[in-house]
Formats: sequence, C-alpha cells, structure tokens
Amino acid sequence: MKELTPLDRIEVPRPRPDAAYAARLPGRDASFRGLKRLLGAADASKAGDRLAGLAAPDDAAREAARELLGELTLEHLHDHPLTDQRGEVDAVMRVNYDIDRDAFARIASLRLGELKDHLLRAPGPEVARLGSALTGVMAAALAKLCDVHELVYLARKISRPTRARTALGAPGTLASRLQPNHPTDDLRGITLLIYWGLSLGAGDALLGVNPAAGTVETTAAILRQLDRIRRATGVPTQICCLSHLKVQLAALDQGAPVEILFQSLAGTEACFSEFDITVDLIDEGYRRMAARGPLAGEAEQFMYFETGQGSELTYGKHEGIDMATTEALCYGLARRWDPFMLNNVTGFIGPETHLDDREMILANLQDHFMGKLLGVPMGMAPCYTLHAHVTLEGQQMATQLLTAAGANYYMDVCLNTDRMLAYFDTSAHDVQTLREIHGRAPGGEFLAWALARGILARAGEGERVGDGEGKAGAITRGPRFGDVRQFCPDAAELAELLAATPAAHGFATAGPRPANAVSRRSRLDEAVARGALASELREEELTCVAAFRVITTTAASKAEHLGSGDAGARLSAESAARLAPEDAQVQIVVSDGLSAEAVHHNVPDLLPVLQDGLGARGVTVGQPLLARYGRVKLAEAVAERLDARLVVLLLGERPGSGELASRSLSAYLAYRLPPGVDQEVAAAFSGNPAIGFEYTVVSNIHAGGLPAAEAGGVLVEKVVQVLARRAAGNRLEALLAGGAT
Repeated sequence: MKELTPLDRIEVPRPRPDAAYAARLPGRDASFRGLKRLLGAADASKAGDRLAGLAAPDDAAREAARELLGELTLEHLHDHPLTDQRGEVDAVMRVNYDIDRDAFARIASLRLGELKDHLLRAPGPEVARLGSALTGVMAAALAKLCDVHELVYLARKISRPTRARTALGAPGTLASRLQPNHPTDDLRGITLLIYWGLSLGAGDALLGVNPAAGTVETTAAILRQLDRIRRATGVPTQICCLSHLKVQLAALDQGAPVEILFQSLAGTEACFSEFDITVDLIDEGYRRMAARGPLAGEAEQFMYFETGQGSELTYGKHEGIDMATTEALCYGLARRWDPFMLNNVTGFIGPETHLDDREMILANLQDHFMGKLLGVPMGMAPCYTLHAHVTLEGQQMATQLLTAAGANYYMDVCLNTDRMLAYFDTSAHDVQTLREIHGRAPGGEFLAWALARGILARAGEGERVGDGEGKAGAITRGPRFGDVRQFCPDAAELAELLAATPAAHGFATAGPRPANAVSRRSRLDEAVARGALASELREEELTCVAAFRVITTTAASKAEHLGSGDAGARLSAESAARLAPEDAQVQIVVSDGLSAEAVHHNVPDLLPVLQDGLGARGVTVGQPLLARYGRVKLAEAVAERLDARLVVLLLGERPGSGELASRSLSAYLAYRLPPGVDQEVAAAFSGNPAIGFEYTVVSNIHAGGLPAAEAGGVLVEKVVQVLARRAAGNRLEALLAGGAT
C-alpha cells in the first residue's frame, strides 16, 4: 500500500499576483494577464476554451503565447500555482505539488522549451523519471508546445505497466476494458455482451459495467454476475461496477466483490463537489480497499479513474483554467493513489467542449502524453456523441495514432455503440484490428487463456501480421474468434440472452472486423439517431397531455443550445419574471434537451401516471412547465423561482443508436435542500459546505429500455422516498441501505 502524504504536509508556494506576459507581433502587441490566460492562449483552439474566453483570438497570438511559455522556467511555473476564484490553492492543485523534489531541483532552472528538447533527446526511463518532478500545470504547458509527431514520439518512450490480478500495459501489449452496459441493467444482456467481447479477445484489462441505476443493490448484483462469469469462463482479469465511490464502498460492506474501486476525477476541487467527492473520501476508499478489498494482498494496484477534457467547463467549475490544464491536473491527482488503470474519455461530452474530429483527436493525443508523463497508466477512449461533428472515421484515426503512441488499452463497446450511455466508443473488433496492424498482443495471462480456447492463435511463418512483417508467432485470430457459443452452448439460453440485448446485429466477422452486413446495420442505426437531433419540440401536440405553462431559456436557437454548456440551464428574463413562489411540493418540467422525439414518444404515457400517482400519495404538484432547449440545471432555476422542494425534470437525452434509443428520456429529480439541519447533514455527507441541491436520476426511459408508463410508477416511488427521507442521490441511497442518518 502506498503511503499517502497528508495534504497539509505538501509544500505549495504562496499564491502571487498575476504576472504580465507580453510579446511583440507585427503591427501589434500580444499580452496575457496571468498564467491561466497564457496557458489558455497557447493551446490549440477548442470549442470549450473558446466558450470560456480562454483561446487565442488568432494563430499569431497563439504562437506568441507558445513562445512566451517556452521561455518560462520550470521554477517560474512552480512558483505560480493556479488558484480558485477565492485566490486560494485548492486540494487538487495541492496534490499536484506532491512531486519528486530532488528530481525537480535538477531541472528547475530549465526553460520549458529546453525541457522539451531534452525529453526529445532522452531515453524513455529518463523521460519517465523526470515526469515525477512535474506538476500537472508543467505537463500541460509542455503539451501545448508539442506537435502531433512529438506527442506520439514522447509518449511512446514511456512505459507505465501495472498489476491487479493480472498485468496491464507491458511493452508490446494492447488490452481492452470490456464494457457491457445495458439500458436497464438486465443481467442477461450484460452476460451476452461479455460473452461476445471475450470471444473477440477483449476484456484483459477489466470487465466493467456502468450501471443505469447507481444503487447499492444494483451494484452488488452486477458485481456478483461479473464474478460468476469470470469464474465460470476462467478468464484471467478483474471486475468493476462503475457506480459512485460511496455506493461501491457500501456494496463492499455488504460483501460484494469490489475488486477494483472506480471514481471519475476532476481537475478542480469545485468540480469535485459536483461529483459528491473529496480527496479525503478517495483516500478513505483507497485505504479500505488496501485493507479488505477482494484483491488485498494480491494486487499491486486496485484503483480505476476516468477523466476527460471539458467536465470542469461543462459544470462551470473550471476556475478560469483551460481544458488541457485541468485535465493534466487530474493526472497529477490520480498518481496519488497509484491506479491500476485510468481511462480518458475526451469526446464524451459533445460540441460544447470538442466540436469536430480535429479537436477530439488532438485533445486525445495531448491527454495521453500528459498522463503518461505524469506517471499514470493511460487507457484511451477517443469517443463521440451524435450532436458533435465527430465521426467514426475520426475516432479510428485517433486510435491509430494513440496505438503508435503506446496507449495501454481501449474500450470494448460492442459494435461501437454504448447501449446505456448513448455515445460511441471503440470496440473489440477495433482492438484486435489495432493489435494485428501494430504487432501487439493481449496481456500475458489473458493471451495464454485466449490461445488455449482457440480465440487467438499464433501466425505461421510468412503470414503478414503486425507492421507488415511475416513473423512466425505473431498473434492473430484463432478458429473460435467471434464464437459466442463457446460460452453459451445452449441454443435456447443464447436466444434468450440475445433477445435481451439491444443493437446486436449479428456475430459474423470478416478477419478482425465485423462482417459488412453487421457494419451496415450499425451505421444505419447511427445515422437514424443522428437525424433525431434535428427534431424540434412541437408544443401544440403536447397540449392534449397536460395544461403546460410554456417557459423559455436563454438559449435562443438550437445551435446556441448545443454549443453552450449553460444557456439552457438559465431561465430567460421574461420567464423568470412570470414565475413566483407556489404552494406545491413538487414541480414537473418537460424539456426537449437533445431529443425532442424523446418527449413526444414518452411524455404522453409517463406524465399522467406520474401526476395521478403523486396525487394518490398526497403529494402536491404544481402546473407542469414546458421548456424548449433545456439543460439539467434548469431544474434548479425553476425550483428557486417557484420555491419548490423537488423538481422532476423530464429531459430528452442525447440520441443513442437506433430508432428506439434515439428517443431516450431521463428524469432528473432535483431536491432543493432547505437551510438548517437538512443542508448541514447533506454538506457533511458530501463534503461540500455550499451544497444546495441533491439529484436522483432515472435514465433510459424509452420503449427499448424502461417503458414510459412503467417509468411513471418508478418516479412516483422515488419522489415519495425523496420527500420522506429529505434526501436524494447518494445520500438517499445510503439512507435506504441503512448506511447513513
């Protein structure tokens, strides 16, 4: 177990006033007030930084900022810690200063440009060693000076292997995390997706499920099913359910096999509060796993983190810091707990952070380099959502470059389509394709298992596998590659599993790729779903459902709505003026969000059940509101104006693949904490003294997930629980599980 340095013992320089950085350009001057502005201007232009006003206005100003940055010494960057809006060094920045002080002393006088040149000349072990002397800010600054070749070349030099039950990231390997997400957490569908992934040689990094319902009960059930499959198949890997850290620890207390502990990270302490997480809480989780996790005493590492550029900006908690720098701060934070794996999901949010293929690809290359430099074992998930101008082709370009750069692993999202999270990621077919192109293999223990089962094989002399060389022994596909029936030989059982799995278009393969007929079905589903984004809310069709009051947000158009993180979260001045406190416990708001079709296909069946059910339970409900171009945080603005204790926001989610998933609705239950004891208890539970709302979410409401009428009944019960317990989100789940007061 790694010793964790107490936060108050990490030496951090006292914050200084913002310095002025200036350069002369032909015909004008370029000046940047403060290191935050300089760092933002030096990066490639990305949607999120443009939205935050941090990007350079033009290429000349950007190059001026890079020249200025390259002339700064590491000591200067060290002595100017970035601060929060109060002018203080937050916990994330503080942890970033837990560096190798002896190594830093040897390079402190180097200019950043000189450090870059030194690293380009240095052998890999030297690059890795110097990374331990750098903060996230230094790594981000360095990345902004690197072109694509340099980001690939430098990252490729660094090896960051880890070990839990099995090894990950050894040179010459390329692994995958098998992600069998299901819109209703149906264990049959999850099981089929695992069988399918294993048959394609995926899963050597992890079998990991993102649950649709983040409850202790669901988490424990998923973990037990993953454990049963792991034992039955004999696959050498580890398992994880990616619930909130508090939920996983509660499941661990109940005896669930929490082998790998997961948590999403953020690059500012303010954003951590949105995740209901603190550094101290992760410290506690780390110690509990080291003491009594299922792999305690066996695994060298057992923590799993996910990050990705833009989350801080999306939550409005970036503290004036650009996306690449907040992302690098996540890596400087992650190394505190010596993780088994870290997965980067830049591209997951949408066009408000990364608009197109170019922005997504470059950001992924930056992230991979920064993470490996700072000592983190980097898995990559160059991914996209349908409302961004990012494509499968752009994603594939990113994976080719990242594999050349030495990424540890990718995701296996079956046929590139996440059936629960409604985004598009890499697949097992992609991983095997990349292995064969680049001459990589799975991890050693997994490779032996896959060879023994005939899933993989060693190539014969002269067979071209990996870098175009005819080497005997290179890893290729075996006779049972893609054969799901090896894990489920009973035809009736397999048919039952298949019936429970959305968007499963066939097991046929062509080489390492899905057969053409399978690919065409998958791409058609994606095209249909992308088309759903163009739909607009048809207010007149909803008047027969309820007597809605129509309100507006500050997003004046769909383009503004899609490109802004918060325009849809604010009420227009006119609507705010019309809303006044009402005597109702619950207020219902319906909004198109990212899919108007989700509203039209689900609200007519859901809303009457919800209203009648709450009335029958004695809950007072206000006249429902209808809003075009809404975001999740609109619930808070409505709650404040109407003085509602709880707002149920029925919101169209980003379209998933296929006709049914393109109509996915979510319900966000935003509980407004009353001042006094309730707020104090919530603050103590979350570690956020300023907390004002708690959220419970019911997702994947559509005909192929949780049916609308059934969802209405589920929401009635959740609303009653929230009001009775005066809590929502993780605190409600802890109360229901008997783990909190």
